[in-house]
Amino acid sequence: MGTASSMVSPGEVIEDGYGGEGGEACEIPVEVKPKARLLRSSFRRGPRVIGASFKSTGSVDLEYAAEYERLRKEYEIFRVSKNNEITSMQKKEAKLDEENKRLRAELQALQKTYQKILREKESALEAKYQAMERAATFEHDRDKVKRQFKIFRETKEKEIQDLLRAKRDLEAKLQQLQAQGIQVYDPNDSDSDDNQTTVTGTQCDYWTGGVLGSEPSMGSMMQLQQTFRGPEFAHSLIDVEGPFANVSRDDWDAAVASLLQVSPHVPQALWSNTVRCYLIFTQETKAEMDIFVKKHSSLLRRMCEGLGHFYLNVCFPEENAASYALERKQEIERSSVCVLLLKSSVTSSVVEDCEEAFVKNPDGHPLVLYLRTEEDHNLTGSVRQLLERINAADKAAKIKVVDHGGSAEEGAELIYAQLEKIIKQELLGLEGADVDSKDSGIDEGREEDSGDVLWDLHDEQEQIESYQQACSSTTSQLGFQKYIDRLNDMIAAPPPTPPLLVSGGPGSGKSLLLSKWIELQQKQTPNTLFLYHFVGRPLSTSSEPVLIIKRLTVKLLQHFWSISGLSMEPSKILEEFPRWLERLSARHQGNIIIIIDSIDQIQQAERHMKWLIDPLPVNVRVVVSVNVETCPQAWRLWPTLHLDPLSPREVRSVVNAECHSSELKLTKDQEKKLERHCRSASTCNALYVTLLAKIVTRLSRRYRKISDHLEQCLQCQDTMSLYRLVLKMTLKSLSTDRERHIMREILCLVCASHNGVSESEVLDLFPEVELPVLSSLLYRLNRLCIVTLRCGLIRFQHLQVKKLPNLVFMAWEAVRLEFLVGGSSSATYREKLIQYFSQQLSQDLVTWRVADELPWLLQQQEDKTKLQLSLLNLFVSQNLYKRGHFSELLAYWQYVGKDKSSMASEYFDSLKQYEKSCESEDSMTKLANLYETLGRFLKDLGLPSQAVAPLQRSLEIRETALDPDHPSVARSLHQLAGVYVQWKKYGNAEQLYKQALEISENAYGAEHASVARELESLAMLYQKQNKYEQAEKLRKRSVRIRQKTARQKGHMYGFTLLRRRALQLEELTLGKDSADCARTLNELGVLYYLQNNLDAAKVFLTRSLEMRQRVLGPEHPDCAQSLNNLAALHTERREYETAEDLYERALDIRKRALSPDHPSLAYTLKHLAMLYKRRGKLEKAVPLYELSLDIREKSFGPKHPSVATALVNLAVIYCQLKKHGEALPLYERALKVYEDSLGRSHPRVGETLKNLAVLSYEEGDFEKAAELYKRAMEIKEAEPSLVCGNAPSRHSSSGDTFSLRGPAPLPHAPR
Repeated sequence: MGTASSMVSPGEVIEDGYGGEGGEACEIPVEVKPKARLLRSSFRRGPRVIGASFKSTGSVDLEYAAEYERLRKEYEIFRVSKNNEITSMQKKEAKLDEENKRLRAELQALQKTYQKILREKESALEAKYQAMERAATFEHDRDKVKRQFKIFRETKEKEIQDLLRAKRDLEAKLQQLQAQGIQVYDPNDSDSDDNQTTVTGTQCDYWTGGVLGSEPSMGSMMQLQQTFRGPEFAHSLIDVEGPFANVSRDDWDAAVASLLQVSPHVPQALWSNTVRCYLIFTQETKAEMDIFVKKHSSLLRRMCEGLGHFYLNVCFPEENAASYALERKQEIERSSVCVLLLKSSVTSSVVEDCEEAFVKNPDGHPLVLYLRTEEDHNLTGSVRQLLERINAADKAAKIKVVDHGGSAEEGAELIYAQLEKIIKQELLGLEGADVDSKDSGIDEGREEDSGDVLWDLHDEQEQIESYQQACSSTTSQLGFQKYIDRLNDMIAAPPPTPPLLVSGGPGSGKSLLLSKWIELQQKQTPNTLFLYHFVGRPLSTSSEPVLIIKRLTVKLLQHFWSISGLSMEPSKILEEFPRWLERLSARHQGNIIIIIDSIDQIQQAERHMKWLIDPLPVNVRVVVSVNVETCPQAWRLWPTLHLDPLSPREVRSVVNAECHSSELKLTKDQEKKLERHCRSASTCNALYVTLLAKIVTRLSRRYRKISDHLEQCLQCQDTMSLYRLVLKMTLKSLSTDRERHIMREILCLVCASHNGVSESEVLDLFPEVELPVLSSLLYRLNRLCIVTLRCGLIRFQHLQVKKLPNLVFMAWEAVRLEFLVGGSSSATYREKLIQYFSQQLSQDLVTWRVADELPWLLQQQEDKTKLQLSLLNLFVSQNLYKRGHFSELLAYWQYVGKDKSSMASEYFDSLKQYEKSCESEDSMTKLANLYETLGRFLKDLGLPSQAVAPLQRSLEIRETALDPDHPSVARSLHQLAGVYVQWKKYGNAEQLYKQALEISENAYGAEHASVARELESLAMLYQKQNKYEQAEKLRKRSVRIRQKTARQKGHMYGFTLLRRRALQLEELTLGKDSADCARTLNELGVLYYLQNNLDAAKVFLTRSLEMRQRVLGPEHPDCAQSLNNLAALHTERREYETAEDLYERALDIRKRALSPDHPSLAYTLKHLAMLYKRRGKLEKAVPLYELSLDIREKSFGPKHPSVATALVNLAVIYCQLKKHGEALPLYERALKVYEDSLGRSHPRVGETLKNLAVLSYEEGDFEKAAELYKRAMEIKEAEPSLVCGNAPSRHSSSGDTFSLRGPAPLPHAPR
C-alpha cells in the first residue's frame, strides 16, 4: 500500500473527522507499519475471541530482529558505498590538485610571456616614436633643402634676369647713341689685344636700385615674372616711377604702404599718449580756470582714461611763470590743445605763450579762445593788438572762439563743452561716438577692424615712440656712417642669407644705429616694408616672445586685406609665423626687412626664435641686435656687424657737440684729459661718453664749475658710477629740500613700478607737487639721460639685462643703490602704489593702468590672496585679456596656484556673484561683455566645453537687455559659432554664423566690415565642409567689401596720409620748371587719382605733361609716361576715345625712343590692348598681344612663366574671336611652361586648366572638360588660403587673363 506520507501530497488540506479546522499536510520522515499489521496489533489489544489462534510474543521479537538485520545490512551496504565514494573523491581531489599545479605553472608562464610582449610593445612604440621623430626631422630637412634649392634656383634666375636687363639697357643706350650720330667703336674691328676689354664676373647685387632698390624678389617662381612691369603683371593703369609703381585704387594697401615709407615723421596729436591741455589765463579769468579745473577736468580725465589715454591740465601761474620760460615753451610744443582765457588785460608771460601757441604755429594743435566780454569793461590796447595778431595768423579760421558775457560758472561750462568736442572729434577721432560707457562702439569698432585678434595699442605706441625718440637723436658725431654702409653691403648680399647680427657692448648705440638706418632706408627704398620691434627691459610686455611675433604678424598682415585668419593660441602664433612670412612675402611687391633690437633680452630667445635658423624667402632680410656678452653661441656664426668703442676723435666730436649746444668751450687740457680718460673698454662706449658730456655741459653751465665737475666725472670708471654721480649732482643742483624730496620720491616710484608712472599719477600721489615743478624736474632728468616719457609714462632710459655681473639696469640700478639701499625699500613704494590703484579699483575705475600695475605689484609683494582678489575683479582680467596680455594673465593664476579648470570655476562664481547686483541696462550690458570675454578666454585656453556656457549666457543677456537684432547679439553669435567649429559641429556653427550675418547686414548695411568678417567666417566653415563653390562666392564678396571700406575709411591712415603727402608735394611744385618738378606733378596726379579726385588729378597730370614737353621735348620717354597716365585717367572716366588717342601717342613715342623689348613699351602695349578689348576692337588687340608675346620671348626665353601668361592672354582673345583652333595650342603650350617652371600644383596651372576645360566644353568634348575641370578644382582646393580668402594680388592678371567666362552662366552638360 505504501507509506502514510504517500497518501497526502504536501499542501493539501485534510479535513478533521470531528468537524475541526483543516490543517496542512506535512511530510514526516518516519516509516509506518503496513495497514495489515496495524489491524493485527489492534486485535491483540481488543477482547479475546474464543477459538482464535495467536502468535506468541517471541515471534514479534524475531520479526524485530529480522528487521534489524535487514537494516544493518542496508547500513553496511550504504557505508561501503559511501567509503567508495570518498575514496573516489579523494582520488579526484588529488587529480585536481595536480591539474591546479599544472594550471598555475601555465599561468606563470603566460604572465612571463605577457610581460615580455608588453616590453616588446613598449620598445616597438618607442621605436615608432623615434621613427616618427626621424621622419619629422627628415621632412623638416627636406623642406629646408627644398627651400634652399628654390632660393638657389631663384637666385640664379635673378642673376640671369639682371644680365638680360643689363643687356637690354646697354642695347638701348647703344641705339640712342647711334640715333644721335655718335660713332660707336667696336673692339672686334681692331687686331690689337690692348683694345679688348676683359669682363670679369662680379657678385651681382641682390636688390638693385641703390642699396635696397624697388625691384621685387619674392619667395616663389611667380615673382620673377612680376619684376617685369609688362602687359599682364602691372595691374595698375597708372605708370609712375618710385613708390607708386603699379598702384591703382584697387591696390589701396600698396599705395598706403608706399606713403608710410616716404612720408616724414609728423608730430602726433597726442604727445606720448596724453591729452595735454595747456591753459593760458590772467588774473581776470582765473575764476573760470579754477572752476574748470575743479569741476570739469575730472570728467575729461575719466573720459580719456576710459579710452586708454591720459589727461593733464598744464598751466603756469603768473607769479612764477617767468622762472619757467623754457618749460613753458616745451609744454606748448607738447600740448594737444591750447586754451586762452582773456578779458581786458594781459601780462608779458601771457603774451609770450600766445605768441608761441597762437601766432607762430597756429596749425600745430587745436586752439580755443575764451573771451569774456562785459559792457562796462573795454579791451586794452595790448589785448586788441594780441587779438589782431592771433586773427592774422589764423588764416584757415581754425581757432574756436567762445565769446561769453555771463558768469564764471557758465564760462567754465562753455570751455568744457568746447574741449570735449575737440578731444572727441579732432584728437581721438570719435565723432558721434558714445564714450561714456565701457561698452561703447569704440571697442566694437576696434574689434571689428582686427577680427578676433586681440591687440594692445599701447604696446604699438610704445614701439613707435621708441623708434621716433631714437631717430630724433643726433648720431653724426658717433661715426655711424661707416656702420650704415657696411650694413647696406651685408643686406645687399645674394641669398641665401642668415639673419644679420649687430653686436656691441652695453650702451654702444645698437638701438640708435638701427633706428637711423631704418629712417634712411625708408627714404631711399620706399617699396621696402620695414617691420621693427624694440625689446624693452626683461619680463616686460615688449620682451614677451608671443606678443612680439603676434605684433610682427599683424603688422605684416595689415598690408593685405584682413587679419582675421591669425590664431590666438600662443604656440600656434610662434609656429605659424614662418608660414605667414613665406606666403605674404610672395605677394608683396617689394622687399621685407625685419629688425628686432636687443633680441637676447627675450625670454628663452633661442627656443622661441627658432624660425631665424630656417631659410628665409629671397626677398626677406632679418637684422637683430645683441649684447656681445650675452649672445647665444649658435648665433655667433651669423654675419656680424660689431660696434667698436668710440675712437678719440669721435669722443672729442661728441663732447664738442654738447659744448656747442650749451655755448661752452673746454680748454685744451680739459679736452686731453677727457680723451685720455675715454680709452678703456668701459669708458669709450657711446652711452658713457654722451652722459659724461651732458654732465660736464648741462650741470656746469648752471654753476660754472667745469673743472670741479670734470674731475668728479673722471673718477667714474663705468657707466653705473657715472649715473650715480649724475643723481648726486642733480640733487645738489636743486634749490630746495622740497624739490630734492620730490625727485627722490618720483624716481623711487618709477623704480618700484612695473612699467613706470604717469605725470597725473605723480600729481595724485603727491598733492603738494605743482605741475611747473614737476615739468622742470622731468625736463632736467630727461636731458641727463635718466628718465624719459614713453606712452605717457615716466620710465628709465637705457635698460640693460642683468645676466652677467657687469651688466645691470643702468639708471634703475643707480636709483636703487642711491635711494633704496638704506632705510627705504622698494616694498614701501610698491605698497604706496598698491594703495593708490586699489583705491581706483574700489571706485570702479578699472583703467589699463590698474590692470597693468596692480596684479604685478601684488605678485612682487608675494601677496597671493590680494592678487587672486584683484584677478577676480572681472574688469581687470577683461582689460588684460582684451589687450592681448594672454600669457601674463595665465602667469598670475599659475602664481596663485590655480590650474585652468579651477580658474574657470573661480571666474564663474565671481560672475554669478556680480550678476546678482546687476539691475540696470548698462550693468547688464557690462555683464554680457564679461561673459563673452570669459568665453573667449576659455576657448583660447583650449576649454571649449566650458566656454559654451558663458558665451550662451552672454547671448541670452544681450537678446533680453538690448534687442534680438542688436549688433552685440551678432558678436555673441559669432563667438559661439567659433566654439562649435572647434567641436566640428558645423551645422550649428553655420546656423549661428548666418544669424550673425543677417543681424550685421540689417544693422550696418551690406557693405560693412562686420559683414565681411561674418562672410569670411562662413567661407572658412564651408571650406572645411568641402563646399568650395559656396566658400569662393562668400570670399569674393568679402574681398569686395574690404576693398571698398578700405578706400572709404583709409586703411592704415588712409586719405589723411594721402592728403598730407599731396600738400607736401604741392609745396615742392612752386619753383621753376624742371624735370624734378614735372616728376613731382606726376606724383601729385597719382595721389589725387588714388583719392578718386579725378579733376585734380587731371590738372596735375596735364601740368606734368606740358612741363615735360617744354623742358625735355615732346619725344622724351617721360612725356610718354604722362600720356600713359592721362590715358588711364580718361579710361577711368569711360572717355575711351581720348584714352585710346593718348595711349597710341605714348606707344608711338616709346617705339621710337626705346628698344623693341623694353618693359615700358610692353606696359603701354598691354593697356592699349586692354582698351581695345574693352571697346570690342578685338582684331586690333590681337597684334598688340602678339607683339607682347614676342617681347616676352626675347626678354626671358620661351620657357619663362611670363611667356606662358602672354600665351594665355593671346588665347583668350582668340577664344573671344571664336578661333578655338588657334587658341588650343597656345593654351597647351602655356600649360606646359607653367608646369615645368612653377610645378603641377601651382595656381596658374589650375587657372589655365580651367580655361582649357571651358574651351573643351565649348568644343563639345565634355569628358575632357570634366577631367580638366576636376584637376583644376583639386589644385584650387590644395592651394593654401591667404588670411580668409585669397585677396586679389596686385600682380594678378585677372583684369586681362582667365576671362573666358562671360556674364552668362555655362549651360549644363547633357546627361
